Amino acid sequence: MDAAFWHQVWKDRNIGFHQADVDPVLIKHIHHLNLKSGDRVFVPLCGKTKDIGWLLDQGYQVCGAELNEGAVIELFEFLGLSAKVKDMGEVKCYHSQNIDIFVGDIFSLQREPLGKVDAIYDRAALIALPPKMRKAYSQHLNALSNSATQLVVVYEYDPSLMEGPPFSIDSDEMYTLYGASHEVQCLPHSRLIENFKDGVDAQELIWLLQS
Repeated sequence: MDAAFWHQVWKDRNIGFHQADVDPVLIKHIHHLNLKSGDRVFVPLCGKTKDIGWLLDQGYQVCGAELNEGAVIELFEFLGLSAKVKDMGEVKCYHSQNIDIFVGDIFSLQREPLGKVDAIYDRAALIALPPKMRKAYSQHLNALSNSATQLVVVYEYDPSLMEGPPFSIDSDEMYTLYGASHEVQCLPHSRLIENFKDGVDAQELIWLLQS
């Protein structure tokens, strides 16, 4: 992951990926994760997403990973929470009731101190990574979570027309990355997003990965 690139993205406020509202995909499809109250959901590369506040409001615990510390500070300000910050060397942990957000390179985050993960909600992580990093990312996520069930949002477009991020992820790649560890299913949700970026249209697809 090009840390300098993403820090510059946040510095320049070039954060079109940040949604103003809770993602309707999460609201519509979270039942596929079969969560119960108190279960812990991991949100990789979480930024300051409002999805986290919604998950907390539903009675779940949330843990996340984010490279940019400023984004995490903004997240806690939005949530109205005061964080206890613990420096753990390669990562920091911002903690409040029912929430732990780890600041640093996600590849430096280990299963301990991350702790229990009951499910993963990946809306902005996989699509942010260039092709050469995705295999290592999928393996790292499985190691962190004991191959927990995932809900993954991806976009598919003609990559010859646009450079990511966000990158196009097709079905073959989803099976390549997760077919050995999960039952891979594309949910019956498909939405055409016109002018997704740089005038290019994209198809939004939702994948359920069950261990």
